[in-house]
Amino acid sequence: MNTLPVVDFETSIEDFESNVRFYSRLFPTVFSTGKGCFLVDTDGEQYFDFFSGSGSLNYGHNEPEMKGAMIDYLMKDGIINSLDQATEAKQAFMRAFQDNVLEPRGMMYKMQFCGPTGTNSIEAAIKLARKYTKREKIVYFQNSFHGMTYGSMSVSGMRSRATHPDYFKQTVEIPFAQDDPNLVALDNLISNSDPNEMPAAILLEIVQAEGGMNVAPTLWLQQLQEIAKQHGILIIVDDIQAGCGRTGTFFSFEPSGLSPDIICLSKSLSGLGLPFAMNLLKDHLDCWNAGEHNGTFRGNNLAFITGAKASEYWKTDEFQNSVQEKARLIDGFFDYLNHQSSYQLKGRGLMRGLFVGNAERAEDLQVKLFENNVLVDICGKNSDILKLMPPINISKKELLNGLEVIKTVV
Repeated sequence: MNTLPVVDFETSIEDFESNVRFYSRLFPTVFSTGKGCFLVDTDGEQYFDFFSGSGSLNYGHNEPEMKGAMIDYLMKDGIINSLDQATEAKQAFMRAFQDNVLEPRGMMYKMQFCGPTGTNSIEAAIKLARKYTKREKIVYFQNSFHGMTYGSMSVSGMRSRATHPDYFKQTVEIPFAQDDPNLVALDNLISNSDPNEMPAAILLEIVQAEGGMNVAPTLWLQQLQEIAKQHGILIIVDDIQAGCGRTGTFFSFEPSGLSPDIICLSKSLSGLGLPFAMNLLKDHLDCWNAGEHNGTFRGNNLAFITGAKASEYWKTDEFQNSVQEKARLIDGFFDYLNHQSSYQLKGRGLMRGLFVGNAERAEDLQVKLFENNVLVDICGKNSDILKLMPPINISKKELLNGLEVIKTVV
């Protein structure tokens, strides 16, 4: 069997890859294999992966059933790219997602397959909201993050208006729940708007990941939904990172009873880390003309195959309950920090952040954790939060072992 040639890390990266590279700087080694919650580099060092591809690997590396389904499909010469043609793989995914995810939750949505990344789904949602309402204004929240393409950056609170002033035409930023619990800013915006200048949509994350693991309270979300409903404003939920089980339920908004008009999904939708994005639309919003919004890679059939298999985790409440049980383990494990230090645990489910006080300390801890074979990211407006995102199917033993290393370093 052919094996990949061993290359010098410094030469291959610094000589040939653009300066824009980021994560290879944070984790300066060459990774070779991955299994479950572990990565192994070319020196044989094993690392706990509490980074999970920034939420694109909720089920860990090389989940056996998903990988097996993909291999079987490839060996049968299954179609790989089909744009939006009908294929058996697409039919299988749609049937599985309907049966395993939507129907058990009493949800009725059309599926729109966008380009393969999360930012593609945000762009499509903004475009549809403006087409349907015939209005332009999009409301978004401080400390939000929705992607790196032009439209997505125009509704991302983590982007700088001073650096990118032209991104922010026809968008309005308002405070998130913790800074405006009574939605005063939204009330003022609506009351001061001409009927024709009313927002087309409100875009939000239920848990702001890059913004610092800020969780929107249930009552706040319900009030937001009521205001939007009264004024014909659509609600778009960005569940790209917080969805697919990361917060303890398949959709992050489930505990609140929210009923979004559009739901944006990507990252772990394929289950195996393959590029895949989909928007869920309420039926009456589906005013697209044929081919009006398209993209060459919206028919990723490998992702359809693995995504269908991933949806089987959600057939019953058993897996969901196990994720929530592990979330409680994290709460208990770090409970001592809340009482004995200035550190604070944030977030929900297995989407957690450890507030450590300042950016320098967070970066120092991230480096020390890497040196102790644990990968974590950093988030927050001030880059002062360690982002802990182990696979949601991690075993309790592996979870506790990884947390023990983090506790020791902290």
